Amino acid sequence: MSADTLSFPIGKYVEQPYSEGQQRLWINDIRMLPGDMEQVILNLDEAQLNTPYREGGWTLRQVVHHVADSHMNAFIRFKLGLTEERPQIKPYQQDAWAKLPDVERVPVNISLTLLHTLHTRWAELLLSMSDQDWDRTVIHPEYQKEMNLWYLLGLYAWHGRHHVAHIRSLRNRMGW
Repeated sequence: MSADTLSFPIGKYVEQPYSEGQQRLWINDIRMLPGDMEQVILNLDEAQLNTPYREGGWTLRQVVHHVADSHMNAFIRFKLGLTEERPQIKPYQQDAWAKLPDVERVPVNISLTLLHTLHTRWAELLLSMSDQDWDRTVIHPEYQKEMNLWYLLGLYAWHGRHHVAHIRSLRNRMGW
């Protein structure tokens, strides 16, 4: 298996033009991610959770906690984008966050619970958005890029599937 396939098991995010059908699919991805994540880590023991999904990659434990951290930030980015004009969002050092003590000490089920509740609220917010709301933008200072909420919806729908695929791929390779 190539290094690129291990890093991007479902491929890299590809922006899609707006459509109601795509919107339904991506919102469903957001809604379903907590259950998908819960299923993919089901019955893994501590040693397995502490296994990196690829050489030089995060452990499965770090991946689960990272998705919770990332999607908390995403929810806030949507709220900012919906309530402010072109707000500048706050980047964060995801690799440093993945090495903080809480990631090692807190059981993954805490982040799974967080994902369930967060994604329930986030999906409801997404369903309430008008067609015009998808054009609202945030500014990402790290990339010097203005991003609309439609782009972010696709990115985070992909992000969840991407990390579930990391775990599923390792489980398949290891016969877990």
